[in-house]
Amino acid sequence: MCKEVLYRFLVSADFRYGFYTIKHILSFFFLFTSVLSIANAQPKSTVENVVITSTENNKTSVQTNEKGELLINVSPKDVSRFKANGVVRYSDFGAKGDGKTDDIDAIAATHAYANQHNLPVKADEGYTYFIGGKNRTAVVQTNTDFGKAAFVIDDTNVENREAHIFLIGSMKQPFKLTGISSLKKNQTKIDASLPGTCLITVTDTNVKRYIRFGANQNNGSSQTDIFMVDKNGNVDMNAPIIWDFEKITDITALPIDETTLIISGGRFTTIANRAESKYTYYSRGIIIKRSNVILSGLEHRVTGEGDQGAPYAGFITIRDCSNVRVQNTLLTGHKVYQTIGNAGVPVSMGSYDLSPSRALNVSIVNCRQTNDINDNKYWGIMGSNFCKNILYDSCTFSRFDAHQGVANATIRNSTLGHQGINAIGSGKFIVENSTVYSRSFINLRNDYGSTWQGELIIRNCVFVPAGGKTSSASLISGSYSGQHDFGYTCYMPERITIENLRIDDSKHPADYQGPAIFSNFNPKMIDDTYQEKFPYVKTNEVVLRNVTTVSGKTLRVSDNMYMFKDVKIR
Repeated sequence: MCKEVLYRFLVSADFRYGFYTIKHILSFFFLFTSVLSIANAQPKSTVENVVITSTENNKTSVQTNEKGELLINVSPKDVSRFKANGVVRYSDFGAKGDGKTDDIDAIAATHAYANQHNLPVKADEGYTYFIGGKNRTAVVQTNTDFGKAAFVIDDTNVENREAHIFLIGSMKQPFKLTGISSLKKNQTKIDASLPGTCLITVTDTNVKRYIRFGANQNNGSSQTDIFMVDKNGNVDMNAPIIWDFEKITDITALPIDETTLIISGGRFTTIANRAESKYTYYSRGIIIKRSNVILSGLEHRVTGEGDQGAPYAGFITIRDCSNVRVQNTLLTGHKVYQTIGNAGVPVSMGSYDLSPSRALNVSIVNCRQTNDINDNKYWGIMGSNFCKNILYDSCTFSRFDAHQGVANATIRNSTLGHQGINAIGSGKFIVENSTVYSRSFINLRNDYGSTWQGELIIRNCVFVPAGGKTSSASLISGSYSGQHDFGYTCYMPERITIENLRIDDSKHPADYQGPAIFSNFNPKMIDDTYQEKFPYVKTNEVVLRNVTTVSGKTLRVSDNMYMFKDVKIR
């Protein structure tokens, strides 16, 4: 393969012995190695084949061949100009920015060249870049300022619905680890010598977790985990290993970039797909697969949603990385569409604008959404899986959601709308200085066992049940029959602390008994004759300090006093 790429490179550069000095040859070698580096770093779309050349007689140009490969030629004059400017723009590689011409090839070419020469990228002021349905992903490895430029992404006719428009990637390459056959929960060190701090992703396909129950039932996901280690293999215990791995079918090290990459600005509009309403997720946005990234000041809007459409996996996706901060960003909830779930009954399809998955230390700061957070025509803004240490700070969103588990989460200074806080997982879940407008303050997802193995802390908050509609209030909701194997033991929070909580239950039904700490998790469990095949580990202790109600009613334990009879209330 290397010989073939080198041959193509030398031919395209019109290389001839006798006409070039050693300096030229070394320059060609540098370009060749850069081409190989770019080719090895790309995702499974046509961006993985990029050839960059520089010839005296040809102008800077961007073309594609019959295989969809991106062929970039940069004139030596432009090479000097780009170096002197210290930045490259999309117009430098032929982007029209007229809102009609498809500019994705020019955008991808700009970033490919910038990555090779470690140059920042800046969008052209006043341009509107149209991005059609071509299967092309622009790989971003240098600081990028989208500024106030507009990007219109047309999803009505795409070649590959899973091809992201931008991939924020690392120049460091992942590698497989050898010699590690097992891991233990909370293990403090792995037997590995590494080039530097790395993320470790590990999988055991023999074990299934998160075996989903209900309308979207499934057979679970392979046991997986992600954690951080230093060069000597010491595990960062702020995000510990959460499973025992008796066997390992895959273990990979992802070297962490030490510098922070900054992506700023951009006014993005998605023209929504009009595909059949079924679970064929679209991923036509920005995916972050590099650690230490700040994404700031972006806006994303959605237009063209009709009577049907396939769901979105996330306009901003964060995966296999750590220390990512999304700040000062405006997102949009997607319209809710119906389909038939795995159990053969109608379900509402989840569709997201923000989607962290198998990621550590993700901070969402000072962000909000374009549509009303209490309008149930639009799905919740965020859904996550396999994450650790997620933070919402100063956000106004319709939803926080951890599907297949989060280890440690914090929500502060925020407002949550009609879909509220939904989670399962472990560690500490802290909600403070926030207002929640959903049916319960926190919903422990019943389709994954209503499990939280750890502590729940609520302080200095306001709860408006059902957004002010007539409702019987409960703080913590969920459902657990004890008859389904979720692939793990299910827990309620061991200790719950509620301090300085105001419950606005002024709109309550006539037979209202007052707000409950727990909803009725299992109406069939009313005495000791009910047997759980998979016993639920109940809460040990609830600590209450200054909990007040607008109705004047006293906070109760639950409608199901038998189920929670052993809970200590202080």
